[in-house]
Amino acid sequence: MTSHARITTPFTRDSTADEVLASVDLTGRRAVVTGSTSGIGVETARALAAAGAEVTLAVRDIKAGERTAAEITSKTGNRTVSAAPLELTDRSSVAAFTAAWEGPLHILVNNAGIMALPELHRTPEGWELQFATNHLGHFGLTLGLHDALAAAGGARIVAVSSNGHLRAPITFDDIHFERRAYDPWAAYGQSKTANVLLAVEATRRWAADGIVANALYPGGIHTNLQRHAQGAEMTAEIKAIFDDYPWRSTEQGAATSVLLAASPLLDGIGGRYFENCNEALPHDPTTAGESMEAGGVAAHALDPEAAARLWDVALDMLTG
Repeated sequence: MTSHARITTPFTRDSTADEVLASVDLTGRRAVVTGSTSGIGVETARALAAAGAEVTLAVRDIKAGERTAAEITSKTGNRTVSAAPLELTDRSSVAAFTAAWEGPLHILVNNAGIMALPELHRTPEGWELQFATNHLGHFGLTLGLHDALAAAGGARIVAVSSNGHLRAPITFDDIHFERRAYDPWAAYGQSKTANVLLAVEATRRWAADGIVANALYPGGIHTNLQRHAQGAEMTAEIKAIFDDYPWRSTEQGAATSVLLAASPLLDGIGGRYFENCNEALPHDPTTAGESMEAGGVAAHALDPEAAARLWDVALDMLTG
């Protein structure tokens, strides 16, 4: 990992999104939040709107998105909240979203995701669904919005990752489980590592355009994300972890996302991984145990060579 001064803030695991943005005025800023009809996506969008940002909810279900936008407007009084259709596993949908975008974009929150599908699912291209949704879709979206981000001057990309990244680096010779046995958590972990690597490489490539990107672990929040992991196929090991998990509120879960999206404390900072509203320390497997709250960032997720390689591999997938 690159040696640098660790970023710390006055905020903690218990801070809420509103507390993080209490003194931040986002009037005139424009934001896109994917997966913003449930969980921390809604709270992230609401908090940004409450601070004055113009927020676009990028969602699979446009009717649900429009309802959510109306609810956020009702709560915040911000009438510049809207919804637009986005299906991350459909390259034409991603292309349509980016083509329709006009003007600068100051904040892109790549929040949507799926977790631990018990069985192997593939897209029509043959891509493993978690990698396709959590990484490739967001990668295509980010690429397509580059010019809008550059036009903003000081834009930020926020990649919602997970401590699940600790479970798996990128298996470059078999990303889509064509030869190895499918494992739900290995697939999820690989996709979450990819989220961090995107932040690393986007910052390296685009910092000169005024664009920085950071990744984060929001902590454990009861949301639709767990709908597969908590199904009938849950193993005894995973059930025990979920039973003992130190869950936090949605308001707390969105705090690190909005910190990276809008706090002046992060001006010019990119290519890093945060948890509990602070930059994560290196993961220490000898002390962390098996708890899903285990903290830190794996070296494989910040590896600049892996980040550059993944960028090229993903670009080949999307353009091949």
